[in-house]
Amino acid sequence: MVAIYGTVEMGGTKTSCAVGSSPEDLSREMTIPTTDPRETLGRVIDHLAIGSLAAVGIASFGPLELRPGHPEYGNIRFTPKEDWSGVDVVGPFQAAFDVPVGLDTDVNGAALGEREWGAGRGLGSFVYVTVGTGIGGGAVVEGQPIHGLGHPEMGHISVRRHPDDDYPGSCPAHGDCLEGLANGPAVEGRHDAPGSELGGDELDRALAIEAFYLTQLVRDLVYTLAPERVILGGGVSLMPGLVERVGAGLAAELAGYPGLVEHEQGFVVPPGLGRLSGLAGGLILADVAFRSSG
Repeated sequence: MVAIYGTVEMGGTKTSCAVGSSPEDLSREMTIPTTDPRETLGRVIDHLAIGSLAAVGIASFGPLELRPGHPEYGNIRFTPKEDWSGVDVVGPFQAAFDVPVGLDTDVNGAALGEREWGAGRGLGSFVYVTVGTGIGGGAVVEGQPIHGLGHPEMGHISVRRHPDDDYPGSCPAHGDCLEGLANGPAVEGRHDAPGSELGGDELDRALAIEAFYLTQLVRDLVYTLAPERVILGGGVSLMPGLVERVGAGLAAELAGYPGLVEHEQGFVVPPGLGRLSGLAGGLILADVAFRSSG
């Protein structure tokens, strides 16, 4: 009998959940705004309470405490998302369902989904980058996402400024780090409208600035992690032509070093699972938790 899991993808703006065993059989999908913790977690738990679940997997925004033996395991650490710092995102699900609960970052979850069913299939190393309310990256090395003292925070690297960009930056911690200059709020801050509503010259300028910053991130990933592919997802990545611009600009950023032809075409790609990457990753997290508990 196939185990049925609950899967949750929690982002800074919206939270999605579903039940199933693979992306092909997801059911009871629901997406709600990420409001305060009590309302958001309560609505998700109520929605998933439809029968016997073998486990639940949560791919959440962070930063998260992911060290299993740590007394604050499962908690969100400092976050600019109001009311969410210090919130336990694992405990309420364990209390409600009394089943194993798997947890990782939203980007690591999406990376796991892409590894199993999407653009990362068959690769030993790749990075999934999301560009939305925040910017983050999940790095898969030898088939597994990287963990350490914490987890990677790729959105907070420093980048050189676009010469025509005077936007001060939206990151409450660093101001004009990559996230502060290239996340969704930064696009809207420059243009008084989200990227999905831009057109004409305004869209072209927004794309040029976004690609300028994101290409620097991809360059740094090439030099620090040597991935076989970079998958670029998130709501901002849906701006028309952005993924292609980042890929096309990489050669100039690399400036001939290390000179691999693989970096020239097909290195930066959209998610193979589209909007389902995170929910698919939640299924993987649930499955690992379920098998580990037995």
